[in-house]
Amino acid sequence: MRGRVLLWVSLGLNIALAVMLVRFSPEDTHRSDRNAVLAVTPQPVGAARSLRTNVVVRRQNFTWDEIESADFPTYIANLRAIGCPEATIRDIIVADVNQLFARRRATEVVTAEQKWWLSEPDPEVTQQASEKLQTLDAERRTLLSTLLGPDWESSYYPYPAYPDTPPLDGPVLGALPPRTKQAVRDIESRATERRQAYLDSLQKEGRQPDPAELAKMRQQTRADLAQALSPEQLEEYLLRYSNHASSLRGELHGIANTPDQFRALFRLTDGIDQQLQLLSGTNDTAIVVRRQELEKQREQVLQQTLGTDDYKQYKLLQDSLYRQVQEVAQQAGTPADKIVPLYEISRATEQERQRIRDDGTLSDEQKEQALETVQAAQRNSWRKLLGDAFYQRYLQETTKP
Repeated sequence: MRGRVLLWVSLGLNIALAVMLVRFSPEDTHRSDRNAVLAVTPQPVGAARSLRTNVVVRRQNFTWDEIESADFPTYIANLRAIGCPEATIRDIIVADVNQLFARRRATEVVTAEQKWWLSEPDPEVTQQASEKLQTLDAERRTLLSTLLGPDWESSYYPYPAYPDTPPLDGPVLGALPPRTKQAVRDIESRATERRQAYLDSLQKEGRQPDPAELAKMRQQTRADLAQALSPEQLEEYLLRYSNHASSLRGELHGIANTPDQFRALFRLTDGIDQQLQLLSGTNDTAIVVRRQELEKQREQVLQQTLGTDDYKQYKLLQDSLYRQVQEVAQQAGTPADKIVPLYEISRATEQERQRIRDDGTLSDEQKEQALETVQAAQRNSWRKLLGDAFYQRYLQETTKP
């Protein structure tokens, strides 16, 4: 009897080990595909399986294919039939369900980050994403409670698995196989370590970072990503997370971009910007000339791609004074067609103020009086342009602390 008990204990441990080896083997390249077809609701017991393995527990003469099932209740019943411990069954099913829903989160939820052509996140998209995530999580929890009872809560739901890294979601990056996603995470981790080590060494020496050296590190990261991703996947990643795309979004803030327009601008300016970054941080005459050539080329690309009206708006948006006037006007509810005239008044006023400050023939008292006169003239121009009602609202916004 004792020998028989030991035999059954040994058999149970071997079965559990076989289950775990098959479940978590790094060589299982079809794992994500199997999870994609796992049914949230029960399927017919005889449903066909797309994944077969060669693992065999010879003492009982059954194959793993006879145990696994796309139907969760059948899968659980099969595991129990071979004596798999309940705790192991729970871990297997929770991991399967969590992996299935993690994939659904990555491919079904549209997040603001996926709209990489927008300079600012769309709050409506963010709200919809939050609601969708809550719905999926409720669905996941209901399924696990139905399959395993309330005790499954002792396990965890690994999302986000990498909270400090960019989310690899959406129709392109969300569909990446787990192994590819892990490769990208490893590349990101190495890139962060390289950059931090460089910055730490400079801090100890009391020196400032070299922009060209940082640019070289970014190029190394790109080269590594190109080994792990297809050209389409790499471009999607760069459009969302690269330094160049982030800067371009900032430049185009206030311009209604389309995905095609932003993608075209990214492709046309990406190589130029990389060269500019590699040539930064030096006063060498030849390099300065080369930078000027590249900047002129970049400006021509922007002008041709944006078109006349958007390019004019783009140029205005590069002026901090214009952005300040635009913000105040929008807060005051000023009509949009008044923003450019307001900016021109403010620009002329600021030039006159600077002329007065630089005038060495005037005393401090004379300068103060002249500046007051300029301010009065500016406000009078505002009143004529806006009318009394909008003028008062605009003036109130400009005088806020």
